[in-house]
Amino acid sequence: MQINRDELLKAYRRMRTIRAFEERVFAEFERGNIPGFVHLYSGQEASAVGVCMHLTDADKIGSTHRGHGHCIAKGVDVRSMMHEIFGRKDGLCGGKGGSMHIADLEKGMLGANAIVGGAPPLAVGAALAAKLKGEDSVAVSFTGDGGSNQGTVFEAMNLAVVLQLPAIFIFENNGFGEATGHDYAVGSRDIIGRVAGFGMPATRVDGRDFFAVHDAMGEAVRRARSGGGPSAIETVAKRFGGHYVGDPMRYRTAEERERTMRDDDPLIMFRRKVTDAQLLTPGQLDALDGEIAALVEASAQSAAQAPFPGAADLETDVYVTY
Repeated sequence: MQINRDELLKAYRRMRTIRAFEERVFAEFERGNIPGFVHLYSGQEASAVGVCMHLTDADKIGSTHRGHGHCIAKGVDVRSMMHEIFGRKDGLCGGKGGSMHIADLEKGMLGANAIVGGAPPLAVGAALAAKLKGEDSVAVSFTGDGGSNQGTVFEAMNLAVVLQLPAIFIFENNGFGEATGHDYAVGSRDIIGRVAGFGMPATRVDGRDFFAVHDAMGEAVRRARSGGGPSAIETVAKRFGGHYVGDPMRYRTAEERERTMRDDDPLIMFRRKVTDAQLLTPGQLDALDGEIAALVEASAQSAAQAPFPGAADLETDVYVTY
């Protein structure tokens, strides 16, 4: 699939923003400035961006506990995200959701989800609503390799096939379900082969390669929008860090992590491809790096100075009235 230069710059901007955002969140968490736990997406940027480049605000995505990358790939405002993660009143969700429950319904981001395998049922509901309303929109769920074993995920996929819904199931295989290796936890050792058994097209791609993810998602979106029903994509790319910030990672060797960060960096792979093909110049990409660094710096500084929710906010946003 041909991608013009503007779209390539947009893709790199989003991937680099995810990386810079996560690096800053890591640093702020280590300083004690962020409450709760955070689960970082570094190393998987090409997966979220390759998927979300095909989506509009009308399309819905459901995320995981590792949701910052999905938010940014869907176009959620970085400053509002940072304020939310800092727990500040003017954050995206009023400072009440934090990292694992961050959401932006105006952007079609149904929320990060601390429930393992929680996104597929939500995406199927959104896809059913779109079909019943006759809307030309799709719903996408992100699930990890650990979450792929959940019964709710199986039920969601089965219903999507039975009702031929415009749903797309993304399985991000980053090698570990918390601290358990994929090869041990998945009995068949084949996530996407198991998914195909539900009766939908299913493909595995290199999750480090933006272009591979983008091509596979393009086909899945076209199928869904044209009434062809659901699809599934497994993107394979190891996360750089632990399950959460502070994870001692005794299940990984230092050599394996160093090799992953050196050889499997999706940003380096993207830069090499587009510059070797003379589609973009190193100078263009370096300029974006500077813009993004300034954005993330400003977002963190403003978040650190913003007020927390007060006692009067305690009982607001608890229930929704329809």
